[in-house]
Amino acid sequence: MYKFKGRDILSIKDFSKEEILYILKLASKFEKKVNPNLLKGKIVATLFYEPSTRTHQSFSSAAQRLGAGVIGFDNINVTSIKKGESFQDTLRIMANLSDVIVIRHPNIGSADLAAETVSIPVINAGDGPNNHPSQTLLDLYTIQKVFKRLDNLKVALVGDMKHYRTFHGQILGLSKFLNNKIYGICPKRLEMPVEFKNKNYQDVVINMKDLDKTLADLKPDIVSLGRIPKEYIKGNSRKFEFRITMETVKKLPSNTIIMHPLPRIDELDIGVDEYPNAIYFQQAKNGLYIREALLALVL
Repeated sequence: MYKFKGRDILSIKDFSKEEILYILKLASKFEKKVNPNLLKGKIVATLFYEPSTRTHQSFSSAAQRLGAGVIGFDNINVTSIKKGESFQDTLRIMANLSDVIVIRHPNIGSADLAAETVSIPVINAGDGPNNHPSQTLLDLYTIQKVFKRLDNLKVALVGDMKHYRTFHGQILGLSKFLNNKIYGICPKRLEMPVEFKNKNYQDVVINMKDLDKTLADLKPDIVSLGRIPKEYIKGNSRKFEFRITMETVKKLPSNTIIMHPLPRIDELDIGVDEYPNAIYFQQAKNGLYIREALLALVL
């Protein structure tokens, strides 16, 4: 049996292929049926130093569906942080009041620092453009549900390879399985950082006006796209913008699925919602089952 109780969830790199499959299997069980008393008496602290809708609310929903209480914040302006309280002091106080900390912070390595500071488990809900392991797990769960496998897939990542943590996690996660080919389709200057590259990955640097043809020629099983995160880009980000429409989708193989972690801005036309293989809202819903599984395992 794998050891999860008391474990920090900081990066998908920390998990073996077998552990990942175990988490996905448990998530599938929670999707079918959840025990509302499983975490009765436990407290989950959600510390969100950055805005969030899906991650914050699904962790809160997951905790409550399992019987746990939820404390925390999603606005530092209503906390003592605004008065100058240090990051580590805030963590120590919240650890005294809870059984697990779920944290999102703009700084790379912030979740690792949190784990070093407190003795209760820490779940990384996004440390800047670095890691977001529960997002990676819900993406893998979504792919597994559609294709019944996590091997032998051709995946096109479309957008900002440099800053987008969802893409970083997808590469690391899918690379634990066999024969996956991953292509990062991006404009120049937004290529994948070297620490996330491996033998499964290839940069495809293009003028994003050529995106439709590039995807049509590639014929991927999965198109995973994301917004250009303007908060991490210095200067004018408009030159990196792109848009996927139903015209894009019509040129793809009929079994190609469209994924997006959301929120979308202008890169994904609302008309694509009508495409049967546009699964991003189900993808978001799958986050609930993955986060139920993670909370249950570490507690």
